Amino acid sequence: MIDFPYIGDLCRPTDSKIVMLVVDGLGGLPHPDTGKSELESADLPNLDRLAQRSAAGLTTPVAPGITPGSGPGHTALFGYDPVKYLIGRGVLEALGLGIELRDGDLAVRCNFCTLDDSGFIVDRRAGRIATKESRPLVDELARIEVPGASLSVHQGREYRFVIVLSGEGLGINVRETDPSVTGAAPLEPTALSDDSRVTARAVSVFANEARKRLAGRATANMVLLRGFSRLPNWPRMDDVYRLRPAAIAVYPMYRGLARLLGMEVLPTGETIDDELDTLEQSFEDHDFFFLHYKPADAAGEDGDFRAKVAALQELDARIPRLLALGAETVVITGDHSTPAIMASHSWHPVPLLVSSSLTSGDGVSVFTERGCASGSIGHIPATSVMMLAMANAGKLIRYGP
Repeated sequence: MIDFPYIGDLCRPTDSKIVMLVVDGLGGLPHPDTGKSELESADLPNLDRLAQRSAAGLTTPVAPGITPGSGPGHTALFGYDPVKYLIGRGVLEALGLGIELRDGDLAVRCNFCTLDDSGFIVDRRAGRIATKESRPLVDELARIEVPGASLSVHQGREYRFVIVLSGEGLGINVRETDPSVTGAAPLEPTALSDDSRVTARAVSVFANEARKRLAGRATANMVLLRGFSRLPNWPRMDDVYRLRPAAIAVYPMYRGLARLLGMEVLPTGETIDDELDTLEQSFEDHDFFFLHYKPADAAGEDGDFRAKVAALQELDARIPRLLALGAETVVITGDHSTPAIMASHSWHPVPLLVSSSLTSGDGVSVFTERGCASGSIGHIPATSVMMLAMANAGKLIRYGP
């Protein structure tokens, strides 16, 4: 809704505060042995109580049947049409790492992965190797030189890193090398248009050289490249919504997206408790907070149903601390569903609750997919969530005479 024609006339600054907690990969599907989803299997007394006094519903991040990446899932929640405002993860990861991109620079998000002896991918995330283990590998890859461009390599978190290409004639229309499944070989980074041939040649040399330098390792013996992108010019949340927005996130990609959208990215630690520390310390300085929680998504992607249940319960235990701050509006939802039984993102609707002084509950007793489906908000596009938050916080005036 950031493109709503009269949005600038509707938004007004107020002292009220909004906290939007995005539980990455929140939604799930029933386990075949129990018939219950991860949310239904978890013991979530605090989220359930909050749902009972909130307005609730379900969101669709992009469109029915479309499985979103984390980027589109989040941009939609902040009111950006994820079809119009689409960007590769390279720029988001780079911005999140604090890399200053110049005009024309091209960023690529990279993963270490593990190949078997036949050259097929057995683990797309190399066992989520620790950052301290991947750091010397990144240092080695930083020595690679490629034709037609200047290359820099930047350490990310765990198995992730970023390469930035600088030079003339670099296009972003290059096929990603991640096939998105195991049991397949990495793809060749083929140019999909004539203006991207220089880029394709450069990253092909990089990938082939990386394979040579990582050979002999049992894990993290190859790299996958995706998210070819450069810095766009998008409307900013602070300008359009007349907010003082801040982001609290552990992972670089989400910090990068927040930075791109005009939020102040607040330094924080490694855990949800660290994030809540940051929220408490900065609570008086901003009127909108994006708070990101990753563990549920990571467990879902690993196909670990029990771990996702545990991650949801760990979050639930922190809800009283979040509510104690007294934000006038609290929104809890996810960027997409990540059912553990699929071990991947999915297109399934995502639970949503909005709590404010104007909500008193609408018959929803539990914060689950089926529970929220009966809420008063109904089933809405994720792009509408931001406007609901603004309205509940008293930050929108009447539309029209």
